[in-house]
Amino acid sequence: MFSLLLVVIACAVSQTLAQSQPFGQCGGQGWTGPTTCTSGWTCVPQNDFYSQCLQQTVTTTSAPTSSPPATSTTSKTTSSTVSTSSSSATVTGFPASAPTTPPSKLVGQTPALGWNSWNAYQCSINEAKVLAAANQFISLGLKAAGYQYINIDDCWSLMARNSTNKQIVPDPTKFPNGISGVASQVHALGLKFGIYSDAGTATCAGFPGSLGFESIDAATFNSWGVDYLKYDNCNVPGNWSDNSLPQNNDWYNSNSAIRYRQMTAALAAQARPVQFNLCLWGNYNVWDWGTRVGHSWRLSGDSSASWSYITSIISTAVMHAQTGFFGHGDMDMMEIGNGALTIQEQRTHFAAWIMLKSPILLGTDLSLLNATQLAIIKNAELLAFHQDATVGGPAVPFTPFASAPTTNPPEYYVGKSSKGTHVFIINTSATAATKSFVFSNAGLGSSGTFSVHDMWTGTDLSGTYAASATFSVTVQPHDTVAYFIKAL
Repeated sequence: MFSLLLVVIACAVSQTLAQSQPFGQCGGQGWTGPTTCTSGWTCVPQNDFYSQCLQQTVTTTSAPTSSPPATSTTSKTTSSTVSTSSSSATVTGFPASAPTTPPSKLVGQTPALGWNSWNAYQCSINEAKVLAAANQFISLGLKAAGYQYINIDDCWSLMARNSTNKQIVPDPTKFPNGISGVASQVHALGLKFGIYSDAGTATCAGFPGSLGFESIDAATFNSWGVDYLKYDNCNVPGNWSDNSLPQNNDWYNSNSAIRYRQMTAALAAQARPVQFNLCLWGNYNVWDWGTRVGHSWRLSGDSSASWSYITSIISTAVMHAQTGFFGHGDMDMMEIGNGALTIQEQRTHFAAWIMLKSPILLGTDLSLLNATQLAIIKNAELLAFHQDATVGGPAVPFTPFASAPTTNPPEYYVGKSSKGTHVFIINTSATAATKSFVFSNAGLGSSGTFSVHDMWTGTDLSGTYAASATFSVTVQPHDTVAYFIKAL
């Protein structure tokens, strides 16, 4: 009987351990962990790559102070497949009264470089972990490499606003010195501090959202010393969602865009400039209007530490690449240090975010990064391309030679910087492969002589090449090579 009891207990423990904890990941492409949640929690798909354990019923402390005309009682739209373009037609009704304030030009010229707490800690966040990351920026040389932002994600507050002034209240157990105390210590290290909120009635984890409280929250964040705001898209009331095309087919005038425009205006009214990230998961054609509202905008759902996510988001980013400063498609947080990505896949992960000018927010426990991983994320030449203050556009695909095969995502990219021309080549196959390109096909002209510099190693390759010459290299599975092509 005793042995049988032990077996029953062991099975029960095993089943509990095999379940995801509250707010934990429970599914998505490439996910190999638990697919069920602990009692009282449900596995809810957020996108193709991420499902999360959530409680389905969310309560809020106060209704939003403003709302558009009621259009639906259903939940928020989760995707938008209708191609639209801006219209010069007259805007009427509720959209006509919405703020049109642009984002600050005092921040966000180049993509953000920093760290975000979610991938490492999810809701298990506290002051000690945030300050540890900030100090590791110094000790690991990340600040010296150009990384600036230390950003807290969801779960930092109490579940209810202050009943008197309606401000969001930091959780005193997690943050005994308040958010302002953490921000002050981050600033003392010469770094910048970011926080998280939501353009709905509650955050994705059920904490107070900012819809209807934009002015209060923007002023509160300003008083705390916030430099960056990630603004999510959960728990949107039906009358604030978009279940039909917006007026004039212009998504800038959609209910969803207006929710974000309200926060843009509230932030602009504060003294402290804030870099504003629109976390709409690639919905509502955000790439068409994002630069008018924020400094960066998510191109998809949440990232995962999987090769399938990396290739998928590259394809999406290529379709919606931006062409200048102050507006950057966000491929979501870095997964370097997480999961089972090979070193080659981690190199591609970083190189793709670099060449497509996505914000780079590290998303792991920084103390666990090894020397090879640190060398990837601190590569000076790649970061210089990403942060170039003269040339703002990303690298773009090119045809490397006549009759080159087509792949998805593309494998060959060329980009310009203040130094000149750069070529990036991804091997999307699972085996080593020879990759080749003709110099003239990379926009280098039909004449001239060139040398090739390896941006990963910082060394020049031997030999010189004519414009009509072909350069070939063996690229390891899922790896990316990066070159600076110098005209001689």
